[in-house]
Formats: sequence, C-alpha cells, structure tokens
Amino acid sequence: EDAAGRYISPFHDIPIYADAGKNVFNMVVEVPRWTNAKMEIATKDPLNPIKQDVKKGKLRYVANVFPHKGYIWNYGAIPQTWEDPGHKDENTGCCGDNDPIDVCEIGSKVCSRGEVIKVKVLGTLALIDEGETDWKIIAINVEDPEADNYNDINDVRRMKPGYLEATVDWFRRYKVPDGKPENQFAFNGEFKDKDFAVDVIKSTHEHWKALIAKKTDGGEINCTNLTVSGSPFCCSQECAKATVDAAPPCKAANPIPPEVDKWFYYQKN
Repeated sequence: EDAAGRYISPFHDIPIYADAGKNVFNMVVEVPRWTNAKMEIATKDPLNPIKQDVKKGKLRYVANVFPHKGYIWNYGAIPQTWEDPGHKDENTGCCGDNDPIDVCEIGSKVCSRGEVIKVKVLGTLALIDEGETDWKIIAINVEDPEADNYNDINDVRRMKPGYLEATVDWFRRYKVPDGKPENQFAFNGEFKDKDFAVDVIKSTHEHWKALIAKKTDGGEINCTNLTVSGSPFCCSQECAKATVDAAPPCKAANPIPPEVDKWFYYQKN
C-alpha cells in the first residue's frame, strides 16, 4: 500500500526516482542483510507482491557459502526498470533476465522486507547468470550516517576494504551448493563506476516504459498498475482491492528448515 493506504504494485507504481536531479533512486528491499529466504517481486502475479521464490516445489533459500552468511547486503530492486530478455546488451552480449534491476545496498542498517529506501548509486557489477545479463547495482541508503563519504565505486573500495571482492565471490559461488557451475561476469568481474551504472539503470527504465505501454511483449509479466497514465494495463483501486481480496489469506509462516543454517565449504576455482 502507499502512504494513503491504496493498493499499488511495487514493480510499476513506485517511481524510479526519489530525486531525479541528484540521481537518487527508490529501492524496494526484498531481502534484508544476513537472511537467506529468496524473496522477490513476483513479476508474473497481479500487483506484483513480494513472494518467496519456489524451485521444484520447495521454498528457495540461498546457501551459506563460507565465509558468507545469507545475503551480505540489503538486496532488492529499483522499481520501474526491466531487463528485457529480448534485448541483447551491447556491453555483455547477453539478453536481460526479465526482472527489475537488482540492487545491493551496503549501508550499516539492516533494512526490513518491503521497505522502500532512497539510494545513491555507486557502481555496478555485470553478472552473467545462466547466460543472461543480470546487473547488480551497488548503492548506499542516503540516510546512512556515512552516505556523504560515498560518491563512486572507489569510495567503497577505500572505506569498506574487501567488500567488493566479497561481493564478486558471493555472486560467483552462491549457486554451487545447488549443483550449478560458478557464475561468470562481464568485464572480468570488474566493477563499473557510478556514471556507467546510472546509464544502465536509465536504459532498463526505457525498456520498462515500452513494457508498460505495451510497445514490447512482456510475455507472462503482469503489468497491472494504478498510476501509470496512458498505460493500457492501468486499473482502478476497486479492481486492485478485488485482486487483493481474492488472494488466499495469510497463514502462519513455515518454520525455516534447519539445513538453511548449514555452511558450505569448497575450494575456489
């Protein structure tokens, strides 16, 4: 819901910018730092609620690959962006992963799931995940006490030594316990700077605009929204309320399986 209690889509109805003039973006927090549940904006569901990913009939948790515990940043997405699976990225040579663009927020506060925060973009990593381009934006909450000290990717390297290397290591190895190969990266795993990252975000925003205007075929993506003027998918608050009312009621959460706390050790390649 928005501040007025109206139902909205976190994918389509939260503005991309918190302050366009300063390139400050909104971020929807999907996974708080140190947690394991693979929560994400459900792009194919009406109003795109945040749900836990399911693989092979089981709720999905990311493994702890030593020395990491769960996600090592607050992880989420920038609304009103879309990595178009029909668009081959000129930098990576791979098509998009069909999701909003991902953000790793590196501030000191552990955020809450569903929280919307304002972030300053610092750089980006180009993950190639099973043949798809999956940009990872590095950003910091503008309300972090040290936010003024961070203005580009090199500030992260200087102020938080080892954090960028740990980030590459995390993304390279997090699927290995599931029996998958190590992930690959464009640019040999080098981070690109703030200006490059902002350009990537703006590009994914243009792809989202084509999606929400039905100029691009989004396949199974649900584009129902309440605020995008001119969008053929725009619906009324009554329609949104009916969608929410039709959803099954929330039940008590399943207990977290004990194997989620297991630590995986293996030799780096």
